[in-house]
Amino acid sequence: MPASKQRLSVETLRWKNGRLEMIDQRALPSEVHYLSYDSAAGVAEGIRSMVVRGAPAIGCAAAYGVALEALRLQHAAASEFSAQLEAGFSVLAASRPTAVNLFWALARMRNVWQNCSGGTPTQTASMLLAEAHAVRAADIEINRRMGRHGAALLEDGARVLTHCNAGALATAGYGTALGVIRAAIEAGKKVSVFADETRPFLQGARLTAWELAQDNIPVTLIADNAAGFLMSRGEIDAVIVGADRVAANGDVANKIGTYTVAVLAQRHRIPFYVAAPLSTIDTGIASGADIPIEERNADEIRGYGELRWAPQDIPARNPVFDVTPADLVTALITEKGVMRAPDAGKIGKLLEENPG
Repeated sequence: MPASKQRLSVETLRWKNGRLEMIDQRALPSEVHYLSYDSAAGVAEGIRSMVVRGAPAIGCAAAYGVALEALRLQHAAASEFSAQLEAGFSVLAASRPTAVNLFWALARMRNVWQNCSGGTPTQTASMLLAEAHAVRAADIEINRRMGRHGAALLEDGARVLTHCNAGALATAGYGTALGVIRAAIEAGKKVSVFADETRPFLQGARLTAWELAQDNIPVTLIADNAAGFLMSRGEIDAVIVGADRVAANGDVANKIGTYTVAVLAQRHRIPFYVAAPLSTIDTGIASGADIPIEERNADEIRGYGELRWAPQDIPARNPVFDVTPADLVTALITEKGVMRAPDAGKIGKLLEENPG
């Protein structure tokens, strides 16, 4: 079946029998199975342990985490309901620090809770679940709009490099960076992808390559440090990545290694595009220097799974995000259009015109 007619066969998150089910992305591509969640603490652990990852998907998961906690407590006394739901918000907020969509989703759910003042716990739980469903549906529609805007940037026959996974698996569906590629193909363009393996968690190798293959989109896996060589040979026409947080001045936090790719793209005069919804823009962060960067367990770079290729006691650092300065970003692709050479003025105007 042509890629333009095919939808990803696996949902990242789904609501089933009163629970949230999330595909365990740690097991892909060798195994496809879902884990079931019924509480905020459970969802927070799923986020922390990388069952779900990708900023938009984390935001959707957090929204469902709040709803699940409310449903779990709906028969409690009002005072206990409020205290325990507040604790649920706290445990979700502490799950991962860099992806701003997590905090955006929690703020949206808190606003619904506050607007339910005077309602019973059961009524509040129902409203919070409806909002979680709305967050998920909106994410898919936003990604499709973003994809259509970004597709115009790609020429027919474009060879696109992407880093990490910013596809359906990183969102509620369709994808940000991969959504642009999907939309270009749906528009009739021939587009092929080079997927960086994305050390150390191998999201490009395990997730992006698998996801694109599911949709019959041409993809070639490369080692992270092969990108510059291919650029120098004229084999890459554009770079598209997602983002976990965009600062008010246009600096972009994304998976570690993104900054390196951006520098290489500038050196070889290749456009470097960032696809991110408006919810990823954090106006409370003036620049990338202020974005909190998560560092994970160093064992993730000493090996993978049960396999070890470095001495166990060797010192190691494992920052999992880096910051790409705005002046390396050719354009920011959002659901509201394409912003070339993003900066504080342009971002401020965009958000002013699109509040909320």
